Amino acid sequence: MSTCGINFLDKWMAKQLPETATDDPIVISDLADKAMRAADKAAIPNAEISEEVPSVFEVIAEALDHREGGTP
Repeated sequence: MSTCGINFLDKWMAKQLPETATDDPIVISDLADKAMRAADKAAIPNAEISEEVPSVFEVIAEALDHREGGTP
């Protein structure tokens, strides 16, 4: 199992996620789509990410929930 996918996702989220928390599923879905397109552009197969995380949507939602000012 490779860690390339999760490393890419971690770095992408650190640079691309908004500073403010949101629980809007449309915003989160759009961000998940952008992350997967960026991975594809970086030649990282979707399987590399899906091996490491069950749902990019859930990972992004959790990261946004824990942003500064997010819900406790």
